[in-house]
Amino acid sequence: MSIDNQRQKEISQRGMVKRRTAEIVGAGFAGLAAACALAQRGWLVRVHERARELRTTGAGIYVYENGLRVLEALGAYTDAVSDAPIANMREVRDDHNRVISFHRWDNSARVFSVVRQQVINALASAARRHGVQVLTDSEAVAATPTGTLAFADGAQTQTDLIVAADGTNSRLRDSLGLLARRKLLADGAIRLLVDKTVEERNSAEPGKTIEYWSGKRRVLYTPCSKDQIYVALTMLDNDEVAKAVPLRKVEWKISFPHLADLIDRLGGDGRYDRFELIKLKRWSSGKVAVIGDAAHALPPNIGQGAGCGMMNGLSLAVFLDRFEDPSLALTNWELQERPLTDHTQRVSYFLGLPTAWPPAVRAFFFKGSSRSKWMVRQRTMTARHKPTGTEDL
Repeated sequence: MSIDNQRQKEISQRGMVKRRTAEIVGAGFAGLAAACALAQRGWLVRVHERARELRTTGAGIYVYENGLRVLEALGAYTDAVSDAPIANMREVRDDHNRVISFHRWDNSARVFSVVRQQVINALASAARRHGVQVLTDSEAVAATPTGTLAFADGAQTQTDLIVAADGTNSRLRDSLGLLARRKLLADGAIRLLVDKTVEERNSAEPGKTIEYWSGKRRVLYTPCSKDQIYVALTMLDNDEVAKAVPLRKVEWKISFPHLADLIDRLGGDGRYDRFELIKLKRWSSGKVAVIGDAAHALPPNIGQGAGCGMMNGLSLAVFLDRFEDPSLALTNWELQERPLTDHTQRVSYFLGLPTAWPPAVRAFFFKGSSRSKWMVRQRTMTARHKPTGTEDL
């Protein structure tokens, strides 16, 4: 039986002939958020993940107030932040391990540092509770504006809505010619999780994040559960030694001698990913909407890649509920939601530029930006935003 015939049989068996259908490609933050939100609003939703299991790249993640509100609206909040520490302060230290900037989050805006897989699992569980069917080992390769989704095995299905949430290398986005710009950035990261020591478990500052710099290399130290630390090592892409996997620990200890014990504890399971920036001509084409990294990948300098993806997944469902005409819904969705996402990309890109600067200039920039009320407002605008669909929370 073809995927299309199987879909029609499901609809008929449920007695929901008039129920709108959605096929979502990609079971990441954005795709699962959209799946939850559409199912909550009466859609019959199916998610396609090409991998054999739902897994996310990277290790830890910051979820700010905006993302937390989305998780609450979708019914995934409690599972997503279980045992995760509230991130309440952040230090930036220079090449001599001196504190050059300090930021403390106030109580008006929550921030959690969480294991990424835990958030994915929470969203997937919420989606299934809402009636979403999640299919693994299901690879979609192309879409048409008329709502036809094609799969790697040659099967096709026709649907009312296709959501392309298939990441930076999105085949669906590219099949529709929506890409306007794809820029590989100068830096990248290796992300890992490491078990806490007894001292770290008993720390008096469990929510303290520290960003260490040495030349153009950086180590981000973030507690993300009661048992684990999230460590991100960033470097310029042309730094072949620093980006090597397995990690060349001797080289990293030369750059960060005061972190030798931490570096020795790091495992060999990390991978290097280069940061990039993606912009589209438009976020939709006919019955196809593009969300998440496929639509607006950005560097992680303000921790809002997943936040924007989840916000836009939720707001997509809200706008499709507001307008009977899907094309009108998608047009208005982009008009309202894209400006904040574009702002987030600009700020995140700007805050990554100091990676290539001389240490003294970088230290001066960080000191100044931490004291600038205007810069703090720009950096936290997305975090303090009340996402569409969460106004009543």
